Amino acid sequence: MPIYAYKCATCGHADDVMQKMSDVALTTCPKCGSETYSKQLTAPGFALKGSGWYVTDFRDSKKNEPAKPAAEANKTDAAKTEAKPAATESATPTTPAPASAPPPPAATPT
Repeated sequence: MPIYAYKCATCGHADDVMQKMSDVALTTCPKCGSETYSKQLTAPGFALKGSGWYVTDFRDSKKNEPAKPAAEANKTDAAKTEAKPAATESATPTTPAPASAPPPPAATPT
């Protein structure tokens, strides 16, 4: 059940009251008996942090894959785009690059 903050405009009495959402709001101050007791607007008792959940996290094609944090997803997307060959390359076969020379043998102490 939510906790509501109430305050009397006449005597200044303030109190927190646990009520159901369907309960009628209190109007009579328990201290002075005046009809100026009303709910106050207060800040929530929690803060939402993090990247959160998105609709795209749970698509049918990715049903069995766990959701990835945004930073990791960006890294993998960038790696995929770098690995793809350009579509505008010519259709002629390319010759392989010459093999690099093997490293020189390690020097032995004398």
